[in-house]
Amino acid sequence: MSAFGLMPAAYRWFGAVVVLLVLACGSAALAWRIQDWRYGRQLAEQARLHGEALNQLNLAAAMQQQIEQGKRLTLEQQLSTSEQNHFRVLSDVQRDQDRLRDRLATADVRLSVLLDAADAASIRAVPPASGPGGVDPGPVRARLDPAHAQRIIAITDAGDRGLIALQACQAYVRALIR
Repeated sequence: MSAFGLMPAAYRWFGAVVVLLVLACGSAALAWRIQDWRYGRQLAEQARLHGEALNQLNLAAAMQQQIEQGKRLTLEQQLSTSEQNHFRVLSDVQRDQDRLRDRLATADVRLSVLLDAADAASIRAVPPASGPGGVDPGPVRARLDPAHAQRIIAITDAGDRGLIALQACQAYVRALIR
């Protein structure tokens, strides 16, 4: 006899429903487990690919950072060289200006200006004596007062410094454009 035959008739329907329910739940649980394995493998593969993509992005960002750092170091070196050149030129001009100022102060050198020929004729009361061989005395010059000469040197010094600074700025802009 079968297991259904041993059951009372009133409970056979209940037993059949329980058996069908166990079969349905078992197949659902088995399908659920298989889907879990399959999706778990897919999620693991997706996580691995995502990690590799992030790693490649990190490597690219690090390489880009190294390139930018190299560019920055090169620019710093160029600016340092340019600044050294600018300082050298500026100190040379300042040294020359100081020498000229010292020579003016000790009266080694006197600044003079050319006079207009018409004004020169009115200033000369006595015409120059003609020397042997007809040597022309040259253009007429007027000497400047040492204080005025010092002011002129100070003005040209400021102008020279401005020109040197302008040349340094132009060199910097040219370097940036390149």
